[in-house]
This record gives sequence, C-alpha cells and structure tokens, in this order.
Amino acid sequence: DHVGERNVLLTEVWSIHGPAAARLADLYLEKSFLNNRININLGRIALTHTYSTSVLLCTFMTMCSAPMAIREPAGWSVYPKTSWGGTFRIRPTRDLILRTGIYRIGPKPVDNTGWAWGSEPYTGVQTPVELTWEPFWDAQKLPGHYKIGYAHDTSPYADLIGTVPPEFAASVHKRKERPRDSFYVEMDQMVYRSHGQHQMAGGYILAGFVHNTPSNSTFSNEFYAGASLLGIIPGRPFDRLGVMYSYYQLSPRTTYGERLRQMAGISMGDYVNAPQTHSAVLEAYYGIPVMPGLVITPEFEYMMRPGETSVIPNAILTGLKVISAL
Repeated sequence: DHVGERNVLLTEVWSIHGPAAARLADLYLEKSFLNNRININLGRIALTHTYSTSVLLCTFMTMCSAPMAIREPAGWSVYPKTSWGGTFRIRPTRDLILRTGIYRIGPKPVDNTGWAWGSEPYTGVQTPVELTWEPFWDAQKLPGHYKIGYAHDTSPYADLIGTVPPEFAASVHKRKERPRDSFYVEMDQMVYRSHGQHQMAGGYILAGFVHNTPSNSTFSNEFYAGASLLGIIPGRPFDRLGVMYSYYQLSPRTTYGERLRQMAGISMGDYVNAPQTHSAVLEAYYGIPVMPGLVITPEFEYMMRPGETSVIPNAILTGLKVISAL
C-alpha cells in the first residue's frame, strides 16, 4: 500500500489466511533408474521447484523461487501451492538434462490447508519442457547452468483489454479466451571459486528473459541480470553479496484498454492512476552467516515506476531477512 505496487511481489513472504496454522505442500513419489539417468516423480508438486528455478534465484527477495513473470500465471504453481502431476527427467550425458511433465492446474487456492484435493477448482493442464546444459569450465571446474524452456497452459484466459467504453465498441473488439504460452531463457555461471568445491562456493553472474502470451498475461516480458558474489570483503570469506536488476513489461492489451477508458473519462481500474506500461526493481542484499545454521541478510530494494506508471514516486524499501536451520 505504501509503495503503490500491486503486480510485482516485492517480498517472498507467504501468509496463511483464515484458521489454518499449517499447509500441506509437497507430497510425491520419486524413482530413479539407470544410475540416475532417468528420474520420474508423481504427486503434488510446486512447478517452480522444478522448472525455471535455481538456488541462486532464491537468495534474492523478488526472484524466489522463479522470475515474477513465471510465478504470476495461475498455471505455474508456486510453493507452498502445489499441483497434481509429475515430471519425467532424462540425463543422456553428464552435462545435459531434459525435463518434461504434465500438471493439472487451476486458479489461486481458496483452501489454505492443502488437503482439499476433491474440491479444488481446475481449469486445464500445464505441459512444461525444459532443456538444461550444466558444463564445468577450466581447471577450477566452475559450474554453469543454461536453460531454455517452454510451457503451454490449456486454460482459457480472457483478453486483458478489460472493459471497452461504448464509444469505442464498434472499432475495438475483445479477443476470445485463449490458452497461454510461456517461453524462457536463463543462465548462471560461476566466475570464481572460493572456499570449497560445492556449487555455492564462489561468485556467479546470472541473467534471464521470460516471454508470455501478450494478450492474456499480466507480464508480457521480463528481463533480469545480476551477480551473487561470495567473500568480497577481506576477512569475511562466507558472506554473500547479491545485486539484481529486473525489468517488467505489462501486457500491451492492459495498456490499450486503460488508455481507451482514460479517453472516455471513466475509471481505468482499481488502484490505476494512469495507463500502465512497465516498471523495474534494483535489489541488493548482503548475507551474513552469524553461526552455523543462522544467516542474517540486510535487504535493499529500489522500486522504479511503482504501479507501472510515472505518477507514483520511486520507492526505497529496506528490511532484514533471518534464516535459521535448526
């Protein structure tokens, strides 16, 4: 409410509303074959724990557990919301992974327990496909992750043009409900190694691009680029600094519909004070491991064009994230 941003989620906090004190999330069966070259899982699974995700993304507040343009559509279940389905993974070589699956999907849940399996509304199926290349470079074996993915959501989604004023009805028509497609390219690459041989023992650069069907997706495009650097301050070898810039472009149909309503002199929509186009966020954090199992992370965000307009002033957000592993 203070920032004026209602499309880009600026925190990773998920709250349970109503009487529920806990929620069932993942519940699945998993089996590997041929020395882990083939893997199958079936059950209730969050798609963003399998597709378009990485450990690095969840070190950032605005990116956990996948880019916002992937998480926003109802067809991409985001933890702790899960979907019935499964994934088939094949690893023909050490560096190459192909994943594909099918999931039954629906709108955001009205039940907060995660147990209302029979009464959950469903609108279609999601069929993601992702190809990942995971090379190791030079003598230090610096790991990289390069992903290209596509998903087709069979659910019917309405044209985001919204209400067309009567004076424009003859020349402007709403498009029929249609399925939604998502396409993404993501990469991260370790550029130096420090204090260990595991995949987080070093500094990374990362970037990505997401494109959704423009007519019926809140975000038609998203681009992000950043770095996650370990031990850059002398004497603090396990501290991690992260910096990320992310750009969000709204559906051009949303912008078009709001401009029509603005010209007609009627409300453009709740909390909309000008035709919405794009916004961006610059995020930085500094993770400090205080003791084994306890990490304290000061967080900074600079929100540019809140509400995807130039009407609301840019905003600075600061906070503190505490992670404890008992």
